[in-house]
Amino acid sequence: MAAYLITRMPATYAAADRVFEEVRGRLENVAITSVLDVGAGSGASTLAAQGWFEPSRITLIERNAAMAEVAREFLPKVEIRREDFARPEALDPHDLVIASYALCEAERPEVVLRLWAAARVALIVIEPGTPQGFARIRAIRRRLLDSGAHMVAPCPGAQDCPMSGRDWCHFAARVERTSLHRRLKEAELNYEDEKFSYVAVARQPGSPADARIIRRPRHQPGLIVLETCTPDGVQTVRTSKRDREKFPAARKAVWGGEFGG
Repeated sequence: MAAYLITRMPATYAAADRVFEEVRGRLENVAITSVLDVGAGSGASTLAAQGWFEPSRITLIERNAAMAEVAREFLPKVEIRREDFARPEALDPHDLVIASYALCEAERPEVVLRLWAAARVALIVIEPGTPQGFARIRAIRRRLLDSGAHMVAPCPGAQDCPMSGRDWCHFAARVERTSLHRRLKEAELNYEDEKFSYVAVARQPGSPADARIIRRPRHQPGLIVLETCTPDGVQTVRTSKRDREKFPAARKAVWGGEFGG
């Protein structure tokens, strides 16, 4: 358990924090007063959510007793339920429902719809940034949009996902490693990039990105190349120094950020 907290909790926190920052900006004028975190584990995602949404009511659902006790140490004032969120009973409604690195344990379609039914304002699902994790997110995305949800992030709209073949949509959050973290992972670098895929949807229309940068920007002499997802599909944007309007923005562009508009 201690090794997990040292090596994985910072990574899941970083991924969630990156997602919540994006969603908060896309739902700028929407109040989030309650949060339900299912499959909450040690509470890392809830800790991140508090920094962006400041809810007055928080409920965690975690079936693992040891994890629930850890979460109670980090979040002594929240309600923690020792339950299986995939059970058939309805979940109590909350403004924001979070499922972070949790649906791999409950892939049945009805579970996602039950989470959506409990979300009064928005639902956020985060999975590992692997082909399998993205495939899960892609299926969840389609199911939610078919159920009337409105896209918030990361997609620029509700069109069919343009990813195909061996390609998959994922992003990265930088995690600084402590010396103990490095020793446990037998790693040399003092940082790691946590790869993740996610989808955020809402009851009411939000303000999706005009285009999402889906790969690390490639910097070449006098040229920046961006791979973007747009309402018209995946597009490669090549911006040279001669383009005085777009080049400064391209220089600041980051993987997972918005470009254009």
